[in-house]
Amino acid sequence: MPISFRRSWSNPEIELFRDTVLRFLNDHMIPDDEAARQRGHVGHELWRKAGQAGLLCTDIPTEWGGAGGDFRHEAVLHEEMSRLCLSGMNAAVHSIVAHYFLNHGTLEQKQRYLPRMARGECVGAIAMTEPGTGSDLQAIRTRAQKQDKHYLINGSKTFISNGMLAGVILVVCKTDPSKAAAGTSILIVDTEDCPGFRVGRVLDKIGLKAQDTSELFFDDVRVPADAVLGGVEGQGFYQLMADLPYERLIIGLTAVAAMEGALELTLAHVRERKAFGQAIADFQNTRFKLAEIATDIQVGRAFIDRCVEDLLKGQLDTATASMAKLWGSEAQGRVIDACVQLFGGYGYMNEYRIARMYTDARIQRIYGGTSEIMKEVIARAL
Repeated sequence: MPISFRRSWSNPEIELFRDTVLRFLNDHMIPDDEAARQRGHVGHELWRKAGQAGLLCTDIPTEWGGAGGDFRHEAVLHEEMSRLCLSGMNAAVHSIVAHYFLNHGTLEQKQRYLPRMARGECVGAIAMTEPGTGSDLQAIRTRAQKQDKHYLINGSKTFISNGMLAGVILVVCKTDPSKAAAGTSILIVDTEDCPGFRVGRVLDKIGLKAQDTSELFFDDVRVPADAVLGGVEGQGFYQLMADLPYERLIIGLTAVAAMEGALELTLAHVRERKAFGQAIADFQNTRFKLAEIATDIQVGRAFIDRCVEDLLKGQLDTATASMAKLWGSEAQGRVIDACVQLFGGYGYMNEYRIARMYTDARIQRIYGGTSEIMKEVIARAL
């Protein structure tokens, strides 16, 4: 009997939703994935179709235009896209932005953005990283200077997921440079007809080829005074820290799903591919490697599932979420590297999904906080 990577948090209703997700991915994402990788983006139409199918903002309450589900529904979408190596539509960042509005936005901000995000009419992005800063968010230089009833934003951001297609961007700025964390705010920028806002290059990455990761430039971008997320200056750093467990759990969750997808591909390959007159699967080295991979996934799935359950109960702390992100992303790299080795030369060819999974996996140890930052967060909690 084959190993089954069951999810402790699932149920029949969730699995029916998974069927809906898979139909959408097979009908709308897989056929266009190669072209999207050539273009460097999936286009707005796919986002609108995902919204029409009820796949966006699934854990946002219905009163704000969401589907009224919970994190399990989000988890299913992120898992299945990761398992199939469909990374062009960064629904994770979109969902994270929606949660910034849900958890910290004013009533008017929620009403204005969340329904449009749920419909896929407005793609969300968050602009934190700058050319001279990485994980050190207190060192950002983008400035938002208040003048009468508006702010002027000046600065630049880089490595911004959904940067080209975004209709709304949460921009992390300094509203009071004399202060450290307390001088940081998040400002809302509507990109349509926005003088001074410019999307630079869609960056040429080694992986995530279908995803529009971009440079952004802000030159005297004027936004109204009520564009501060939550309506109060100086809350940006607190807002960023409050939503980190949600973001980091998504990364850990997608890591385990990617490993499951890689194992599925590898099992099929080694059973069909022959060397020295027998299937590769029959060699002891292959069997032992597959046993190690399956064990890593089972252990990881148990921990990630516990984290999902804790998040659903409102009990997932930052250190544990950082463990999920650290272990998941590091294990993903090890596991998929081992799978590529079992594919041999085929595993190095981009036409094979396992090769794309290999390059996509590398960023998991960097974005959302590097592995080194995760270790620091965990160590401080000991």
